[in-house]
Amino acid sequence: MSDALVLLGLFLNAFVAATLLPAWSEAALAGLMAAGKGAPALLFLAATSGNVLGSLLNWWLGSRVRLFQDRRWFPFSEGQIERGQRLFRRFGTPALLLAWVPIIGDPLTLAAGIFRVPIVPFLVFVTIGKAFRYALVIAGVGAMLA
Repeated sequence: MSDALVLLGLFLNAFVAATLLPAWSEAALAGLMAAGKGAPALLFLAATSGNVLGSLLNWWLGSRVRLFQDRRWFPFSEGQIERGQRLFRRFGTPALLLAWVPIIGDPLTLAAGIFRVPIVPFLVFVTIGKAFRYALVIAGVGAMLA
């Protein structure tokens, strides 16, 4: 398999992993590293960029979800949205550093869109958190292979 296809596959896996759909980009990255498929720096860039773009999709979807809050099927009451907004403000935008954490990370990025977190701080905090996580995976696999 060519390096370009490996990187594209990892990018897509990481993109999907950042959405509400299940995927395991850390395992994919670790497996590719262990198999010697691709340069670690390129694997890091593919995984990080795909995962950040998937989170950006969540943010965008969250920013659009309130367009439907007057519909009967809308899953959140105005009170729930206000409580969530207060909680999000309490911990602040730096909470997005945890966007990589399983179970809470994807809803956190969706909530950031719902609560209108500006895109630049969103991208800064999400990118830092996700890049740090992938750097740890690469360092861990590298240490095991050494």
